[in-house]
Amino acid sequence: MRIFIIVVLPLLLGACSEKVSRGTAAKSSGNPIFPGWYADPEGIVFGDTYWVFPTYSDDFDKQLHLDAFSSKDLVTWTKHPSVLDTSIVPWVKQAMWAPSVLEHRGKYYLFFAGNDIQNPARPGYNASYDKYKEGGIGVAVADAPGGPYRDHLGKPLLSEFYNMAQPIDQFVYRDTDGTVYFFYGGWGRCNLGRLNNDFTGFIPWEDGQLFHEVTQEGYVEGPFMFKRKGIYYFMWSEGGWTNGSYKVAYATAPAVTGPYTRQGTILESQEGVATGAGHHSVIQIPGKDEWIIVYHRRPIPNEDRDHRVTCMDKLAFNDDGTIKPVVMTFTGVPAVR
Repeated sequence: MRIFIIVVLPLLLGACSEKVSRGTAAKSSGNPIFPGWYADPEGIVFGDTYWVFPTYSDDFDKQLHLDAFSSKDLVTWTKHPSVLDTSIVPWVKQAMWAPSVLEHRGKYYLFFAGNDIQNPARPGYNASYDKYKEGGIGVAVADAPGGPYRDHLGKPLLSEFYNMAQPIDQFVYRDTDGTVYFFYGGWGRCNLGRLNNDFTGFIPWEDGQLFHEVTQEGYVEGPFMFKRKGIYYFMWSEGGWTNGSYKVAYATAPAVTGPYTRQGTILESQEGVATGAGHHSVIQIPGKDEWIIVYHRRPIPNEDRDHRVTCMDKLAFNDDGTIKPVVMTFTGVPAVR
């Protein structure tokens, strides 16, 4: 009996997760940080563990699950396959992408876009793309970051079009006062709302609206926010996600709600390294003024629209708080426990 337990238990664990990569001489993450086609990564720290939740990058009809990756040191990553898929959220039929994760009241909430719903009022609307009338932004919940997750509502959290923003590319941000803000939007429009306490809906603003538009010059999609030394950094992706024009820009503000001051572009194609870098997130090394940008990019040569990989590089600041241009590397970031 003892032999049976020793032999079988690792096999059972291996079915749930696996070590997928190790950086150069175990001293750096390397880029990409793990193998496979992955995009739109959200990096976050839960407890003593770094997590990355990316989009599985493939044709929309095959993009029907989300994997997660965890690490204690940014170098060795463990893959948690299919933490969310269409068996858990059966209303998703076409695509699942752009995850955003937040711990709230002891639970872990995984937000995602699903079905790529369209709006006939949008200029250039093509009915052939409008395969599924139901879709938008969904949310799943679990007791641990790696799941198992369950559909929180059994339907989309947000499926309507406000200010002509497509309900995709959500980012959930908790401010220092505990307010949970909800950025989202595709098609060059970005909205900001506030989640209610049980993440089943939204708290109206003082004027009665659920969402205020916060679209910045050049905004296309992929909003993100973090705070450093009293400055709020509102970030987004510009250009076309299918090609090398993709890049990251940002603005600064004194509060989540603005006013925002555009500062410029910090991440874009780099000769000899990669093209189309964008749809990113930012991780702060706990307890330190050290920051990492987590993003996807297109290897050179790039052979397919969906050939995107997840990478990490240093995010550095000038004395005035502005962000220095990101230098993309193949070595990635140093090991940090």
